[in-house]
Amino acid sequence: MRRTLNVVRLQLINRATFIWVPLIVLASATLVSVLIYAMIPVDTPKYGGGGQAPLWVFFAVGMSAMTLTFPFSQAISITRREFFIGTMLSAMLGSAFMGVLFLIGAGIEMLTDGYGVNGYVFHLPWIWETGPVGAFIVYFTLALFFFVIGFAGATVYKRWGPVIITVVGLGIGLALVGLVFIVTRLELWDRVWAGFADLGALGLALWGLVGILALSAISFLVFRRATP
Repeated sequence: MRRTLNVVRLQLINRATFIWVPLIVLASATLVSVLIYAMIPVDTPKYGGGGQAPLWVFFAVGMSAMTLTFPFSQAISITRREFFIGTMLSAMLGSAFMGVLFLIGAGIEMLTDGYGVNGYVFHLPWIWETGPVGAFIVYFTLALFFFVIGFAGATVYKRWGPVIITVVGLGIGLALVGLVFIVTRLELWDRVWAGFADLGALGLALWGLVGILALSAISFLVFRRATP
């Protein structure tokens, strides 16, 4: 356990990656969103997706955690299992940190009536319908999901190289297009949207955690053969 926690410390040595860059992106996205809200001449509540910007940063964080830190960890005799578990713990801490920031941002929006322009970046009704705990789980899951996707992609790249990662990406893209084609062909979109509505943001986030566990397990199997 001590060596695993040392991996967490190793990942957090570069605080810019896990803390400062997401904070800068979050502050910038919020500022731009508020400026845009102020230019919209309506009195009704205004909602936007600017808050997702720092979550995409975790995709890059996941890649760098594998491509930059993994080779160094092997040089100091950290096992792959310890590195993987420690890296995932770091990702969970970073995702929880982001979730707390989103809760704070939502609280500020409620206290200031949407920054004085009735505009909201964090307090989105669909996400907050189950309260702050449900909203935290949604934000936590989104950040962790992007991290695991980035880490898994970098793991495939390290294991098989650029050709295979390109083929995998194309395969996933074709599978998604095929799924959209089938749903459209069978005219199932009403059922799909109704299913999403029934699950709600919290339900989707909980299923997302299941997907993260499955993807993490697959990633670990590939990671065991990855070269630094």
